[in-house]
Amino acid sequence: MRVIIAEDLALLRDGLTRLLRDNGIEVVAAVADGESLVREVLARKPDLAVVDIRLPPGYRDEGLRAALELRRRVPATAVLVISQYVEQTYAQELLADRGGGVGYLLKDRVMHVADFLEAVRRVADGGTALDPEVVAQLFARRRHTGPLERLTPREREVLGLMAEGRSNAGIAEALVLTIGAVEKHVQSILSKLDLLQSPGDHRRVLAVLAYLQSED
Repeated sequence: MRVIIAEDLALLRDGLTRLLRDNGIEVVAAVADGESLVREVLARKPDLAVVDIRLPPGYRDEGLRAALELRRRVPATAVLVISQYVEQTYAQELLADRGGGVGYLLKDRVMHVADFLEAVRRVADGGTALDPEVVAQLFARRRHTGPLERLTPREREVLGLMAEGRSNAGIAEALVLTIGAVEKHVQSILSKLDLLQSPGDHRRVLAVLAYLQSED
């Protein structure tokens, strides 16, 4: 796997580079701003870009805008953005791209090395990785409205893990269920939310999140 990092804080940028390389992931470039990110992605064609949302010069959404631009210009590039805060608008913009290979993590999650590396590999493989806190806030917007009320407490647990990007096997492990039981819960959830089954896990996750983000 070949990765480019865009992070303005030198200490964090170097730390991410070292962490990935120590775990067998090739970091082909590490840059400090959005323009450099786009330039390096176009030149090196990495599998994944790990991008801080707020980059110079304005420290608002330069990283996100650069990530969206490179997805338009090099659609095969997976993007994992990191932020210090839950910023739902940014999550929505990322998820509007239904091609898969997208993730949104809080910077605190980077400190959990195993979780971070799992997210990196999942997104690079075309999946989705969302921070549980982002998912919780998306759920909060919908918890008292519409078909979401039809779900059982267990189905809500399964839905939350689906939205984070976990596979059926990962959900089964987290909830101590059989994979068959998880599959039944997933089918019931998709039916109750009027969502069509789809072959790819990332499409399933994006479909659920598109519903959760939709207007009341």
